[in-house]
Amino acid sequence: MKTGLYATLERIAAVIEARRGGDADSSYVARLFAAGEDAVLKKVGEEATETILAAKSGDRLHLVRETADLWFHCLIMLASHGLGPQDVLAELHRREGISGIDEKAARKRKRKEGAA
Repeated sequence: MKTGLYATLERIAAVIEARRGGDADSSYVARLFAAGEDAVLKKVGEEATETILAAKSGDRLHLVRETADLWFHCLIMLASHGLGPQDVLAELHRREGISGIDEKAARKRKRKEGAA
């Protein structure tokens, strides 16, 4: 069994995937998938709001717990699109060492080129 923090993300993503078609009466994840994409997105929005409120409260433990809820629901959202934590981590890896200002400018250039 893999260990470490990334391995935890992988295991959670695997459980989410395994429960995708599961019994909605016995699995929260299965119930959320069965409710459809709008339900998943609504839950991500709720968790994002709760995370922001926790950050504003100054309670560090509450912030960590709400962020964990947000990440969990983001993993469900990613899975609903055939993606996983490895896809997000690969994008972060790609961006590592690139100035945020340069990255944003490059995206704007690509959009302009695509519109032309």
